[in-house]
Amino acid sequence: MKYYEVDFTMTPCSQDAQDILSALAGEAGFETFEETATGLKGYVQQALFDEETLQAVLEGFPFENITLSYSIQEAEDKDWNEQWEQEGFEPISLPLPPSKRKGNLIIHDGRHLPSDIDLQPSSIMIEIDAHLAFGTGTHETTRMICSMLLDMQLDGLRVLDCGCGTGILGICALKLGAASAVGYDIDEWSADNTRHNAVINRVDDRLTALCGDANVLSGFAAEFNLVMANINRNILLNDMERFRSVMAPKAQLILSGFYKNDCALLESKAQTLGLSLKATRCDGDWACLLFSLD
Repeated sequence: MKYYEVDFTMTPCSQDAQDILSALAGEAGFETFEETATGLKGYVQQALFDEETLQAVLEGFPFENITLSYSIQEAEDKDWNEQWEQEGFEPISLPLPPSKRKGNLIIHDGRHLPSDIDLQPSSIMIEIDAHLAFGTGTHETTRMICSMLLDMQLDGLRVLDCGCGTGILGICALKLGAASAVGYDIDEWSADNTRHNAVINRVDDRLTALCGDANVLSGFAAEFNLVMANINRNILLNDMERFRSVMAPKAQLILSGFYKNDCALLESKAQTLGLSLKATRCDGDWACLLFSLD
């Protein structure tokens, strides 16, 4: 997957302005950012980059005393996660609801299991070996969806994970009782990584990973009881109708990957598709929404 690296320069530079810029640039397809001394560096898939939208949001930037400019270059084609993959990540522990069983949902990389984590026999373990794919539980959006899954009754459900990354959400649902899961991702390495992690977690007989965008859903009927998507706001808005088309009666939809100030726009889109908002969760500036098909 080819990316552009866009270097944003703001004068003067401030944390508040950086936060607003990263939120607005998401409308032009940007996926991730890193702070610099003079602004931000943003990364966007070349196929998704919308420079016209970027120029429009910059023209309407709410800080009148700040001057903004940017330069674009092709990002180096390399393993951006190489160092992270070598170092791994500290385990994430989420308490299981008392109504289910005593213990924790523990997400780990197979190498880091600190002694201060309570490894009770009834705890649910998920091992994630991430290779060029998003989804380890360390990001707020992933944690919120996993936490929401813990509060749901998933026994026997058929689950769809849109933009599956490492496969963590589908694996989590299966570990919590779902009968089967299908995941898809636009990146072949993500689909491969999902299959790899399904084997590690011994759910490969119940998880199918496909490579492609939302068009892969044309091969499915309205058969999923739960649909999850942890993707940026613009893709969610564009693909929500596709999600709705494969949802069974009374199915639920979990969305994350966006900021709190995007919630109203996503809720409005969902309402046009007959979906009702049932719950909202926030972690910092990030948000997670649960809808149901009534």
